[in-house]
Amino acid sequence: MNIPQANPLASYQENAAAIDAAIARVLAGGRYLLGPETEAFEAEFAAWAGARECVSAGSGTEALHLALRACGVGPGDEVITVSHTAVATVSAVELCGARPVLVDIEPGSMNMDPARLDGARTARTRAVVPVHLYGQAADLAPVVEFCRRHGLRLVEDCTQAHGALYEGKAVGTFGDAAAFSFYPTKNLGALGDGGAATTGDPALGETMRALRQYGWRGRRYVSEDAGWNGRMDELQAAVLRVKLRTLDADNDRRRAIAVQYAQTLVGLRGISLPTEQPGRRSVWHQYVVRCANGTRDAVAAGLLAGGVQTLVHYPVPIHLQPAYAARGLSAGPMTETERAAAEVLSLPIFPQLAPEAVARVCEVLARFQKSGGCSEM
Repeated sequence: MNIPQANPLASYQENAAAIDAAIARVLAGGRYLLGPETEAFEAEFAAWAGARECVSAGSGTEALHLALRACGVGPGDEVITVSHTAVATVSAVELCGARPVLVDIEPGSMNMDPARLDGARTARTRAVVPVHLYGQAADLAPVVEFCRRHGLRLVEDCTQAHGALYEGKAVGTFGDAAAFSFYPTKNLGALGDGGAATTGDPALGETMRALRQYGWRGRRYVSEDAGWNGRMDELQAAVLRVKLRTLDADNDRRRAIAVQYAQTLVGLRGISLPTEQPGRRSVWHQYVVRCANGTRDAVAAGLLAGGVQTLVHYPVPIHLQPAYAARGLSAGPMTETERAAAEVLSLPIFPQLAPEAVARVCEVLARFQKSGGCSEM
């Protein structure tokens, strides 16, 4: 049995007839950008996400860029976010001409540590971007309070957290705006790149729609704003409409996989399992274990030898990456971030992963542990 870490092909195969019909509908309709499929998807996703406005975009990075720009983030501003994230988060900040200011994470959730925000704020701080990493919400209550106290914009990075809850409320509904990604391996994945920004503010929604198409507001070819091309195409919108119908069920399947992992791997020497933090409901975009005492690469190699693929999300924190290391983006020590980067390992998880495949992953990991591959925690 060869078990991939993620498998977007399985998602297509499960929905092939409906996806093929949706694609054929777009091809026959002759409208390939910002047409009826995009309009319908935006309405359907807004309703699903609990947002008043949804503006589709070419990628999750572009969605976050749109949200930040619509919130007024620009050159000379600073945006507080985390270093333990995909580089896309920081790329979106820099696309605005702003400077990312990176803070450390909590050890439990591996999300933004709100206690670090005060030390990161300066007179140039304009916004905060908490990242709901791996499918679990960041600790939003203190972040919301911090932003309100200092008059800052709050833009949620929900690119890995479609449907996650914080105190019973959906992520993406706490701030001024939010960004979602539809990269093929995401909980809601397209057959290519795609993203969306959501907001409860109609004025922000109007601004984002203008910015994603050259700043056109009322008249075609007349730019009221200095915008750019950030559009999603009709084919991706049609595919996403099909897959949105099963997103809640797919998230439930991810949760079932996480439960099976937790029940089977509990007590395994040298492996620390992820947990949901109190008051939060994860949608388990990734199932990320932590490997003790420098054993992560050996664990990954042992699993691969047993036919189990893994990935590392993420091996090098942004503040240590070659493009950013010399720029002094860290606001204080990054102890937990650097520890996480050395320990995290993402096990296979996707809705079509069968229980017997999960059992096989656990069996291979346990066998490797018994052979002495994992040292004591």
